[in-house]
Amino acid sequence: MVDPVLSVRGLKVDFGGEGRSVPVVRGVDFDVYPNEVLCIVGESGSGKSVTSLAVTGLLSETARVHGSIRLCGIDVTTADPETLRQMRGRDVGFIFQDPTTTLNPVLTVGRQITEGEVAHGRLKKSGAHARAAELLREVDIADPEGRAGQYPHQFSGGMRQRAVIAMAMAGQPKLIIADEPTTALDVTVQAQVLAVLARRQAEMGSAVILITHDLGVVAEVANRVAVMYGGRIVETAPVAEIFANPRHPYTRALLRSIPRIDTSDSRLDPIPGQPPIPGALPKGCAFQPRCAVGRDQPLCKAEDPALVAVGDQRQSACHFAGALPAEAIAAEPRILAASAAKHEPLLVVDGLRVHFPVKTGVLRRTTGWVKAVDGVSLSVNPGETVSLVGESGCGKTTTGRAIMGLVRATGGSIHFGGQSIRDLDHGTMRKARRQMQYVFQDPYASLNPVLSVEDIVAEPLRIHGLYDEMGGARRIAELFDMVGLSRTMLGRYPSEFSGGQKQRIGIARALALQPKLLILDEPVAALDVSIQAQVINLLQDLQRELGLAYLFIAHNLSVVRHVSDRVAVMYLGRIVEESSRDGLYELPVHPYTQSLLSAAPVPDPAVRDTRRRIVLEGEIPNPASPPSGCTFHPRCFRATEICSANAPSFDRYLDFATRTACHHAGPLEGRRNVFASGAMEIAS
Repeated sequence: MVDPVLSVRGLKVDFGGEGRSVPVVRGVDFDVYPNEVLCIVGESGSGKSVTSLAVTGLLSETARVHGSIRLCGIDVTTADPETLRQMRGRDVGFIFQDPTTTLNPVLTVGRQITEGEVAHGRLKKSGAHARAAELLREVDIADPEGRAGQYPHQFSGGMRQRAVIAMAMAGQPKLIIADEPTTALDVTVQAQVLAVLARRQAEMGSAVILITHDLGVVAEVANRVAVMYGGRIVETAPVAEIFANPRHPYTRALLRSIPRIDTSDSRLDPIPGQPPIPGALPKGCAFQPRCAVGRDQPLCKAEDPALVAVGDQRQSACHFAGALPAEAIAAEPRILAASAAKHEPLLVVDGLRVHFPVKTGVLRRTTGWVKAVDGVSLSVNPGETVSLVGESGCGKTTTGRAIMGLVRATGGSIHFGGQSIRDLDHGTMRKARRQMQYVFQDPYASLNPVLSVEDIVAEPLRIHGLYDEMGGARRIAELFDMVGLSRTMLGRYPSEFSGGQKQRIGIARALALQPKLLILDEPVAALDVSIQAQVINLLQDLQRELGLAYLFIAHNLSVVRHVSDRVAVMYLGRIVEESSRDGLYELPVHPYTQSLLSAAPVPDPAVRDTRRRIVLEGEIPNPASPPSGCTFHPRCFRATEICSANAPSFDRYLDFATRTACHHAGPLEGRRNVFASGAMEIAS
């Protein structure tokens, strides 16, 4: 038997002083072996990150740690600071969630990558730059010698995350801990980062702990899975068994609540309620108040179940693990939006351009233009959901803000309800905005922290002078009912709400004026998968009940497939493909669309070894100096000379409803379903 790299037994972590201690981790046991990837999954507040910080001895002084943590023969709980410092430099590498806050903005990336090796005496300062370039080359960063001398702000998000991976692996650690390393990344960059992480891990034979809430990523990279809830591991098993037949109700509920990119037309089954607060856990099983099996069981209310074996290499902490049915109940059929072909378009955008000036010098002279949006045309019909997808920086959000008048358009036309709304004066534009409202990505930043939520939701009514006319306090209470919040919460402040509840408040505010169109800018990107399902179902219910039209901006292709009627794919300020939802997902014809879909993780371990990927090379070009011809050609696996010379027109593809801008548009290998095994081709 191979000894584990990490062995954790009876780990408990409390925060606070005597008499007011808050238990965050409540008795965790697990091992991680060389060449193994253990994924730890669960909702926010389940104790995942605290567990990883305890393993590395990085918890704050307010934390009290009990139990045993042995990492490469060192007892982390009793080791002195110098021993821990040496251990972190030699045996363990930590990849944090946000590379922007991980990297020091005033030090070069190369210096930060090698400073650990220099500090521990394994590398001389004279060789640091060459070593940094070598490490950057190993994580697929172009021009590593030049990039090593640059600063973090000169790197893209994906490049920063790869630099952090290089930093974590510089000392060739025996254990790599990656805490949500792909959460904020686009699917293409996420695929690149995971590929780099997997390759480097395989080369060094390291053990990996990957903390994530993305079950698609889990299915693609994990060997074993540990599911955490309320500070405990409630189920652990090999990845294939977790997905095929979960033996804890919480694991089943998580799997049922995720939208899938390879299926559609089913209503999500969200977990009711909210995750428990560590300082106010319910008696008995922590999941019991939200559990379909144990909600009314006296045993579950009285006794917290132990984590016990329920099969070979499988454990579950559930009183009824052996009695769970083999298959979950089928989800309800999704009710699609009514066909919008009978109606005149509600929103028509034609040739929209948003160019920002680049100013330099003391006199701030304009020396160029950033073409954030460069000729976008789209329409949204009443009761329809049109989604805009693409990588960060492609112009999705700028398009939405230009339609709302939050950013000034520099060209093209915007018609809403048959009337032009581009370049309206402030007062007229305010009236037009009564019919269309914006829901922002970050529910934390979009709500005023010093106002009660009642005042926040009432604010649009007061601005437009309609508070009394539309019912005043009664209207606000109705809006809370509409988005599934209790009227007893009206006097509270945003800080007293969870992320999902904050987003519901933002939706209630957007609905206050009874708009016809909502522009939803990544409305579920910051939410846990279970809370995300609640908000998605809410949006679909509201659309059906109120006849709303949605312009849905997102990079999560699974969510987009679940909610959309039509999808438009953007790249570098332009739409490169548009089709019906099923048409685009079943038969994408633009190489960029095919790349996006192939990079999206599928929550099914059975297909990960047979599904091939299109790997995009390079970074997104600078919109201030886009490539000539087709702007995608430097990264395209089908590009020829004509692509660099001539920009393709945006035309209908054959006799399909699809429109695309590509000289060489066509399906992959003649296959209709891009998610079938072997359907993907690898770019040379």
